[in-house]
Amino acid sequence: MTSQQFKNLVDIGQLKEEPGDQGEFDGLAHSGRLRLNDARLEVLSIESQFDLAYNAAHALALAALRWKGYRSDNRYIVFQCLPHTLGVGPEVWRVLAHCHNLRNRGEYEGFLEINERLVVDLIQAAEVVFSEVDKLGNIP
Repeated sequence: MTSQQFKNLVDIGQLKEEPGDQGEFDGLAHSGRLRLNDARLEVLSIESQFDLAYNAAHALALAALRWKGYRSDNRYIVFQCLPHTLGVGPEVWRVLAHCHNLRNRGEYEGFLEINERLVVDLIQAAEVVFSEVDKLGNIP
């Protein structure tokens, strides 16, 4: 995403420009890492694993967006920006976008339609995001 594309998202209210904060970035990365570790615990229900992995991916994706100097209140936008904040491919952000839709359905309609394969894919996608966030280092 070019700076113009980020600016366009700012102009339509999907992103807010906000200088990155190292403490916030570190906190989001730490939270994402802990939740991702817990999501791998097979003693948990797949619903719990899904919730932990989804929230880990969101925290990590938000950390990447904050590292770039932007913030969004929209969870979907945070995932949509991943190719531009971390350079990840559609095989990652599409899984996260799909899980976002499933999560919303579960939150707002009370029906969470997931299976073990999806949870494995979600954890793998979150691991890719974590790996890329881990490479970012300090906010410039």
